[in-house]
Amino acid sequence: MDIAKALAVIDRLRTGAFPAEPVRTDVGTAGPGYSIAELETSDGFWEDDGTLREETEEQYEYDRDGLEERLTERWGPPREISLYSVLHRTVEGEDLPEPWASLSGHVPNVRLWREQETGRWMALGVSQWDRELPFQLLAVVTDTDPP
Repeated sequence: MDIAKALAVIDRLRTGAFPAEPVRTDVGTAGPGYSIAELETSDGFWEDDGTLREETEEQYEYDRDGLEERLTERWGPPREISLYSVLHRTVEGEDLPEPWASLSGHVPNVRLWREQETGRWMALGVSQWDRELPFQLLAVVTDTDPP
């Protein structure tokens, strides 16, 4: 992963405008009050016996941790929050705000900062929708408080 490029994307998102409707962007997705950047995406694991998947998961967590170090230098230590309770609440039918409701379906936890300059939340997480599908390192910028 190119940390300088990832930081540039995060800086652009944290100061940029959010769209009025959900859209696909040049780096991921965005909607009212949020932007999600797909900083890195692996290959899928359709033919894997589990070894490559484990190695890839470790690499994505390592990349997230490296980026976290840089963001900690800027904004201080993050909070780590589990999105499990958000997933449980959405499955039970509760209408929770985006991006948190969608993220909870494929990102188990995030590292979270409240960026003081803009007042926005900034989160990093490793996503995987299912065992055969790719991993993604995601950066999330939002005005919406975590539920």
